[in-house]
Amino acid sequence: MNIEENKSLRSFNTFGINAQAQYFAEFGSQEELGALLKFPVRTLPLLVLGGGSNILLTKDFAGFVLKNNMRGIDLIREDQQYVYVRVGAGENWHQFVQVALQRNWAGLENLSLIPGNVGASPMQNIGAYGVEIKEVFEELEAWHLVDNKVYTFTLNDCDFGYRDSIFKREHKGQFVILSVVFRLNKIPEFHTEYGSIGEELEKMGVQDLSIQAISEAVTRIRRSKLPDPAEIGNAGSFFKNPTVSTEEFARLRSEFPGIVGYPNAAPPSPQSQNPQIPTSAISPDPGVKLAAGWLIEQCGWKGVRRGDAGVHTRQALVLVNYRNASGQQIYDLSEEILQSIREKFGVTLEREVNIVPQLS
Repeated sequence: MNIEENKSLRSFNTFGINAQAQYFAEFGSQEELGALLKFPVRTLPLLVLGGGSNILLTKDFAGFVLKNNMRGIDLIREDQQYVYVRVGAGENWHQFVQVALQRNWAGLENLSLIPGNVGASPMQNIGAYGVEIKEVFEELEAWHLVDNKVYTFTLNDCDFGYRDSIFKREHKGQFVILSVVFRLNKIPEFHTEYGSIGEELEKMGVQDLSIQAISEAVTRIRRSKLPDPAEIGNAGSFFKNPTVSTEEFARLRSEFPGIVGYPNAAPPSPQSQNPQIPTSAISPDPGVKLAAGWLIEQCGWKGVRRGDAGVHTRQALVLVNYRNASGQQIYDLSEEILQSIREKFGVTLEREVNIVPQLS
């Protein structure tokens, strides 16, 4: 194990921000992590990095940065319907998806080409094209930084939400995810109704649908819309799609007829103790999810550039670093965007990207 001082993090975050870590080390096993956490520098603030695809470094990190390199893709059991696969948190997400496709393990094809590593997938409950991690998640193992013990989290333990989990709320900063077990299908259930997957499959001339064909369609769509971090620094979608009430959506649509929104799936209806009350009267409003990219574009931000910080020319949901923008400059740009959305639509956007260190 080697602890480095004043280490540049430019190559460890997909925004390509040239922030420095006061101390930096990498670990590839649970034993190495445990040993590193015994060093005196552990008393400093701690940042654990995976693929660095969902963070914005706004300044140098005055603390200890640990890079998670835990690897391995292992079939641990199977039954008639599923295979259960344990994957190291340091594995690249898209490379794992490719392994699943090669072995005809279904369930991940709609999540192709998402940047980052496996360990971030349950933390963020990553999702794309109608599929979220929670649908294929079985359990994970994570190291508690205070107890110095490994705990297992089941699906219910993680309390997944939209781009959210317990690791971003109650347990934020308390655990290091070591490995994730996925429950993948032997018999695929195709999801082609979301976005333009169906259209892309037609362009490809696909007649016999397969998970490999869906993955290729998703990959083509993402490459046509999203910049490659190797060419232009970015962290993918910078903002979450906000949810408003059905009533609020009706108001917005009357004022902005072209507004884009998708009804959220209704939660299970609670059972009323009074048979005189219809179920619809006690069911919560699932609300409508707005397309944040549409809101941003309507405020004129698409393609806007402030020095080397900018909004992507093809996808307004993506903020980019054209070369030498600082994290603070990108953050300030995001603040301008948030303010304009509030003023025009009365809607508050939430950042999907984690700001490090967290700014008030």
